[in-house]
Amino acid sequence: MGEEEDSVTVDQNSCDGADSSPLPPAPHLSSKVLTLPTVLTLGRVAAVPILVATFYVDCWWGRTATTSLFIAAAITDWLDGYLARKMRLGSAFGAFLDPVADKLMVAATLILLCTKPMDAVVVLGPIPWLVTVPSIAIIGREITMSAVREWAASQNGKLSKAVAVNSLGKWKTATQMIALTILLASRDSSFERLLPSGIGLLYVSAGLSIWSLVVYMRQIMRVLLKK
Repeated sequence: MGEEEDSVTVDQNSCDGADSSPLPPAPHLSSKVLTLPTVLTLGRVAAVPILVATFYVDCWWGRTATTSLFIAAAITDWLDGYLARKMRLGSAFGAFLDPVADKLMVAATLILLCTKPMDAVVVLGPIPWLVTVPSIAIIGREITMSAVREWAASQNGKLSKAVAVNSLGKWKTATQMIALTILLASRDSSFERLLPSGIGLLYVSAGLSIWSLVVYMRQIMRVLLKK
């Protein structure tokens, strides 16, 4: 989630081989707007305000509901991409909506966690900026990459390929989802011992976010310098 490396790239990935010979067949796009993958994506968007509401319910069921909603969102993020590929239900609307849903869910979760600073390591006491710093890095990276991809799409095919999905982005997304799940779960006293590992993974995710941004920018510069 939060990374366009998932189901949103169904249509894009099918076009990445445009320079190969012979040319691959055109990707199949569903003419329907509300396909099953798109409905799942819409469900993630609708879950964001519910996630916010349950986060501020200060009891065990509120914390459980928040964590469960986030886990369900992460699963449907993978599932809608899988269904779009297997059932050939990719659509332009779904490709647009998927990264929007991901970024809304991730950004909302990060901001929520920042509003309630947690003690990462008991001996150090409360450190208010501990979650804020990686959150700024992650959200800033997502905003930057969205702008860069939109610009690249308006230029030429080579630039679009320069910002196409790579494995680094997928690792970033995986660590990000695991970290946020742990941080949400550790708000419950039964799982608070997992908090340091969640903080650590969030910093790993932030590092991978910045690293992947640098990689994309270097690839863009190579393309531009060849012109």
